[in-house]
Amino acid sequence: MAFKKPDLISDKARALEAQIAALESEIQKLGGQIKRSEGPKFRSSTIPGGMGAARLQEPDKPAVPPAKSEPVFEAVKGAGLTSPSAAGDGPEIYNDLGVRKYDLPALGQRLRNYFSGPATSNPRLVNYLAAGGVHGLKPLRYERRVARNRFIALAAILFLILFGTLLVYLQHH
Repeated sequence: MAFKKPDLISDKARALEAQIAALESEIQKLGGQIKRSEGPKFRSSTIPGGMGAARLQEPDKPAVPPAKSEPVFEAVKGAGLTSPSAAGDGPEIYNDLGVRKYDLPALGQRLRNYFSGPATSNPRLVNYLAAGGVHGLKPLRYERRVARNRFIALAAILFLILFGTLLVYLQHH
């Protein structure tokens, strides 16, 4: 009788689910112990002026309006129209009318970035998975080889069908 290899991923998933269930029960137990205070709770950001709940709890005192201050503006990258002076680029990439010239190397770079795919957030994990380090998962090399062989077989079948159709057509004409 053959023994199956242990599935490490599903074992880890079961362990994590048990840990999540334990944490949820602890959260519910601690949530029941919290005493609810009388009256509503407000964050200071929900009431204008940042006065907080103290402003609502003292109705007999007149409310002091907050001091008016100048609005704060922050520089935003890429907002609005770009000009040679605002973008920090040299004037050689703009024409006389201030319109950006056609940039062939930048087009090539954009196409390379489009077809290269996103960068991995964890390259060590990708290498680990590609080498077949997880039991129960086949390495990516094997998967690529299977996909490549499948494509070659389908291309050969399609070629034979087209070749046969061409031969039948030529024999009748």
